[in-house]
Amino acid sequence: MRWAVARTSEGGARLCPLGPDGRPAGPVLEEASLADAVSSRPEVVRWVWRSTADIYRQLLAAGVRVARCYDVEAAESLLIGHEQGQSGQARSLAAAWARLHNLPVPADAPVRAADTQPSLFESGPTPLPSGTDEFSALLEVYAGQVARTARAEFPDRMRLLLAAESAGMLVAAEMSRAGIPWRADVHRELLEDMLGERLSGNSEPRRMAELAEEVSHAFGAGVRVRPDLPADIIKAFNRAGILLSSTRKWELQEIDHPAVAPLLAYKSLYRLYTAHGWSWLEQWVRDGRFRPEYLPGGTVTGRWTTNGGGALQIPKVVRRAIRADPGWTLVVADADQMEPRVLAAISRDAGLMEVAGRGEDLYADLAARAFGGDRAQAKIAMLGAIYGQTSGDALTHMAELRRRYPAAVAYVDDAAAAGEQGRLVRTWFGRTSTPTATAGDDAEPAGDGGRYGSQVRARGRFTRNFVVQGSAADWMLLVLAGVRHAMNAAGLRAELVFFQHDEVIVHCPVEEADAVAEMIATAAAEAGRIAFGPTPVRFPFTTAIVECYGDAK
Repeated sequence: MRWAVARTSEGGARLCPLGPDGRPAGPVLEEASLADAVSSRPEVVRWVWRSTADIYRQLLAAGVRVARCYDVEAAESLLIGHEQGQSGQARSLAAAWARLHNLPVPADAPVRAADTQPSLFESGPTPLPSGTDEFSALLEVYAGQVARTARAEFPDRMRLLLAAESAGMLVAAEMSRAGIPWRADVHRELLEDMLGERLSGNSEPRRMAELAEEVSHAFGAGVRVRPDLPADIIKAFNRAGILLSSTRKWELQEIDHPAVAPLLAYKSLYRLYTAHGWSWLEQWVRDGRFRPEYLPGGTVTGRWTTNGGGALQIPKVVRRAIRADPGWTLVVADADQMEPRVLAAISRDAGLMEVAGRGEDLYADLAARAFGGDRAQAKIAMLGAIYGQTSGDALTHMAELRRRYPAAVAYVDDAAAAGEQGRLVRTWFGRTSTPTATAGDDAEPAGDGGRYGSQVRARGRFTRNFVVQGSAADWMLLVLAGVRHAMNAAGLRAELVFFQHDEVIVHCPVEEADAVAEMIATAAAEAGRIAFGPTPVRFPFTTAIVECYGDAK
């Protein structure tokens, strides 16, 4: 049973049951509050609402959780991408309503700056035209989306994608509220150990200041060089007779000069200081938790991003500060060789599916069959096929991979060709990549230096990976939904607290850890079956039960 729900301008809620066509299947009711409307109807299987990030945040604050939802704005983003191949289009309820009525589409409300935390005074949703209430617009847009989904290339897969994306929205909202367990005292100790004591004012920490002095001294007495300014570094090396095009690590490592060692050490500490230093700690960690704002589907491939806080780029040394509460533990689970396994499933390559159904180490199995037992070479070849590496060892071994697994290689080759020709490219579920190249772009204009051809080849490399990485991201949504459902159904206190591409962290009481690890494994297998049908492909996770995240790897 599905019910639509929307807030009223007076702070209450309007709601009604929905039929299979997405239209009202009963009277429209009114409740005094959104929380009352939802909590008093546990029989509702899926709530249809405008935006999970907005509405579910309010429900969670009131202590109300739901099992499933349908996020109209998330669905609009996927459907408009599928229909027009245009990512980043306005996705608000107002925009979707305007499209239905062939009216000018309003832009979405501006996204809050990434370096600030959520505020009580943020701008609200994009307003609907005067005289159009949110609930009426919601019903109309949802019914339209149901009809549009039925016209998709693969309707059942698109329905699954919309459900999975909405499930991801629920997980993201709950993770943001729960937060990652974070020991601020441990973090401060790490900073002092690596950077030295924090000095007053805007001065750099002691160790960074010492390294900056070493860098300057290496260029000669009286020379002052700012190691945090690439232009300063390049000029200093030029004066020393060494030409640099950048200050990237790999380029610096090729230089024989006494400034290189302290400069590389400074750059490493500078990244820590600016990205996860004392200022970051003071801004983002409260009451023992780091609460990033997750953005499901933040990239065109469906991978998540965050709005501020850098939750998806936590350096290994800082992970020492992520520690379970007393009596609790962290279950850290990594999907093993996720993308090659997904490629096996979506390409239906019999040979690769057979390999992906054996053992825990897909690369070792590949090596035993095709690369003389050399696991490293097997990994290079497989990732080269997925990411489009066309030189060096990847190219050398591609012929062998193509001979043994022709359907798998053809699958990504076809995606690359489609991208180069400017055609739409979709994941297994139907998430769509924007066509930025056009047929004929590979005919390079005279005097252009090959820029157009280079752009087309880059587009092909992107779409080659998109069909795999995007399908893997969609599959992971089903894993998250499965884990969340299993933990809730079992009445566990466990909570999902972190997700990054192929890694999940659950914070739970120690006595629940083994059950959670089993739930993750079961959810992965079930997600593979739901997503790709009956195949021999296995989707194992490497799981660690640890007190400290830094001990998981």
